[in-house]
Amino acid sequence: MSLTVDDRLLEKAREGEVDDEAFVECVRTSLPYAWSVVSDVVGRMRATDDGFADNQTPPPDERSRGELLRVLASDAMRGALERHFGVRLAFQNCHRLAAFAPGAAGTAERHARFVSPRAQLLNQSPDLVDC
Repeated sequence: MSLTVDDRLLEKAREGEVDDEAFVECVRTSLPYAWSVVSDVVGRMRATDDGFADNQTPPPDERSRGELLRVLASDAMRGALERHFGVRLAFQNCHRLAAFAPGAAGTAERHARFVSPRAQLLNQSPDLVDC
């Protein structure tokens, strides 16, 4: 299961729409490793002038890897995190997450390079075959 959803939030979802704040809190508490990676990358991105930062450190274990994959593979979770942090996220392999500041000079070009087939191919490693 991707998320641990408390009864109140589940009931709220059954009744209608759930606001981003409640959903993001559910993601944060359910997937703490993924949350820490996203938060760290966004924090480092904000500390730079170029509107970009990425994570190149593999997860410490399969559970952590699974969290990161789930949060970035879900359109709902990824979208909520992007809105929450005010960034655009991109993902390569099983752990290379990047955050881009929308509107920052050169961000669109850097994002296009990061998500290109060329970048994906160049980011391959025999160590990542099973990720």
